[in-house]
Amino acid sequence: MTSAKHQPIVAPGLPKPAGPYSPGMQLDRLLFISGQAARDPATGVQPEGIEAQTEQVLRNLERILVAGGSSLQHVLRCGVFLVDMQEFARMNAVYERVFAGHRPARTTVQVSALPDAGLRVEIDCIAYVP
Repeated sequence: MTSAKHQPIVAPGLPKPAGPYSPGMQLDRLLFISGQAARDPATGVQPEGIEAQTEQVLRNLERILVAGGSSLQHVLRCGVFLVDMQEFARMNAVYERVFAGHRPARTTVQVSALPDAGLRVEIDCIAYVP
């Protein structure tokens, strides 16, 4: 009997996680990507507004997916955490555009707060390596 091997995924240029967790973990061909914030890795700046934050969060997820040998088109499921469900439609418009027709399974919930001050959205995902 062989045991499955798992390994952390770290994308170049992304800030270190704020806690004791990996940005992503790979198990065979599955990738589990931790919830990402909207901080731009090049500048360290968090954009304002749900649209700009959603775009940046998805780009941060994409960096980790690519580092693990995958892409947004291979995402199976996302979890979306919003501070204000009134921003759902605006977040969803960016999400739909960035995923470009790919429609992974998804759960979206409203949360009372997120770790970074001013953060409006956090997204995690599960994907596979083709």
